[in-house]
Amino acid sequence: MQLNPSRRTTVRLMVLTAVLSSALLQGCDSVPAVIKIGVAQPLSGDLAALGQDLLNGVNLAVEELNKEGYRVKGRVVTFEVIAVDDKADEATAKEVAQQLVDAGVVAVIGHLNSGQSIAAAPIYAEKSIAQLAISTNPKFTQLGLPTTFRLVGNDVLQAKAIGSFSASQFPGSKFALLDDGTVYGKDLAAGAAEQLKAAKKEIVLKLSVTDKTTEFDDFAAKLKAEGVQVLVTTVSDFQVLPLLESLKKISYTNITILGADTIKTTEMLKGSGVVKGLYCTSPILDPREFTAGGAFLEKYRAKYKIEPAYAGHYTYDAMYVLASAIRRAESAKPEKIVATLRKIDGYAPVTGSMKWDAQGEQRYGVIGVYSANGGLWESQMRSDNW
Repeated sequence: MQLNPSRRTTVRLMVLTAVLSSALLQGCDSVPAVIKIGVAQPLSGDLAALGQDLLNGVNLAVEELNKEGYRVKGRVVTFEVIAVDDKADEATAKEVAQQLVDAGVVAVIGHLNSGQSIAAAPIYAEKSIAQLAISTNPKFTQLGLPTTFRLVGNDVLQAKAIGSFSASQFPGSKFALLDDGTVYGKDLAAGAAEQLKAAKKEIVLKLSVTDKTTEFDDFAAKLKAEGVQVLVTTVSDFQVLPLLESLKKISYTNITILGADTIKTTEMLKGSGVVKGLYCTSPILDPREFTAGGAFLEKYRAKYKIEPAYAGHYTYDAMYVLASAIRRAESAKPEKIVATLRKIDGYAPVTGSMKWDAQGEQRYGVIGVYSANGGLWESQMRSDNW
């Protein structure tokens, strides 16, 4: 069939329009040559070592991904880390969250502290930016935001672990509770108190301090006066260390201390052997507990010339899962990354796998119990159902 000139022109225009439309649609979801990943952690102050460790994990993963020639839709893409210091402060966390959004990050690995993660979450959510946090307070995912993803088990499970382990392993009947006044510390201590009471343990002393407190002489004296046998605490390592010194000064070291995940650090091991027993519960399993952990430790030590301080292997894995989500989505658009993370069972080089439920809770979260012996945290037991 022959087309007249006017009809041939019309057909050509229709074809050209279709081609241009297709190109425009593809261009709308084109993957940039550089993809920015935000990292928001406390990089100064008392928690700087922990925050830097979390940043180190991301940087190590990004270095490897860039070196191997990471590709999306057949195109080589480079990751760039934008790191900010939230100073373990909620107001600052909001400020730096906005800075990351303005910088054009497509996802954020942060924050360490629950209070900061919760404060910053709505800012990320407004732009559909995935937030992968090590924070453990249940309120983080209870915000109901589609962008919140927790990397580890939460404090509902950790409180159960504290109560269960204390009741079954510590013969003492007189317990004390000490928290740091933060969202994380107060809520976890309250959950632990419920578990201890259910186990018929008597809590004879409670104290809530601030997350900056390092003077514990008066509290140590009260522990001695009450004859406390077991102290359960949710303060950080830099606070428990001076508490141990206060106990030494008054020769009251025949006491067992059970802390939470913020004392499962290399710094805290300096207090090993001071008291009768030094334990902690933690959703942060040691790299040595994983088959691939040894290889990670070798790479980490070679690059940073130090031992991992806290949970760098989890943020290392989180970066790899993010990279996998971007590749599967064939897009660096934040909303598509979030949608993919919601359904992915992502390969995590150290811990094995990361997967989230509808609320953003980590399906593979467990709580371990550890004792400080010499230069190591030794695993006592772990469970995903305390």
